[in-house]
Amino acid sequence: MDDTVLICDGGTGLRELGVDLGVRTDQVEAHLFFSHTHWDHIQGFPFFTPAYSPKTKLHVYDVKKEDHRIQRLLLGQMQSEYFPVGFGALGATIQFADLASGTKSIDGIQVGHLEQTHPGTSFAYSFSKSGAKVVYATDSELDLRILNEDEARKRPDVLRRLPDDIVRFAAGADLLVADGQYTDEEYPAKVGWGHARASTAVDLAIQAKVKQLAIFHHDPMHSDDFLDRTVEACRARAAQAGASLVVFGAREGVELKL
Repeated sequence: MDDTVLICDGGTGLRELGVDLGVRTDQVEAHLFFSHTHWDHIQGFPFFTPAYSPKTKLHVYDVKKEDHRIQRLLLGQMQSEYFPVGFGALGATIQFADLASGTKSIDGIQVGHLEQTHPGTSFAYSFSKSGAKVVYATDSELDLRILNEDEARKRPDVLRRLPDDIVRFAAGADLLVADGQYTDEEYPAKVGWGHARASTAVDLAIQAKVKQLAIFHHDPMHSDDFLDRTVEACRARAAQAGASLVVFGAREGVELKL
């Protein structure tokens, strides 16, 4: 989407992204969108080196106009009890805004959001421009929203139908980055933890006619081989449904051109 830098969440990977951006330019301007404020999604921010440069401009968005949780938590985690450098030491120009109107235009990119099922609430984001669409939807327990739950429980191969608002939000995406932390075997012991089965993410992508699905939010106890087997199972599920869906596992350092 041209040269506009959009960053979703701020986990530990934000440090490496900051280093990479610093190599590309000494005048970083970026827009940051946080799905929610749990530790694994914000703790990379104090290590984002562009934030310390006076040449940097950062736009940070809360979803609701009256809710300043992102601003409060980013400042709070840099208090001396948690981090040796205070927020006030950041040299960058940091502007806080919100998406209260529902859809926001940033350099011609239409940004939308959708509330998701997760402890404490999380939000998915969509980014659309010139016919291209990317949806970032992590930390969403899709399995708690299945409409044909009884049928799906009796027949694991049946497509799990999801609510219209979720399907519409992801509809036609060139890329859907979706939470798929658990396998079908693991999920019964993790109900209510806020994450989905990878196979249910596949069913969402099929219903929304998504072109590519990146399985995301991997369980840290899963090995690379385990994740490869999970992705293969997801591909088999999509093929069984007759969908021309590309499925792969999200990983650090991947660059995709849409």
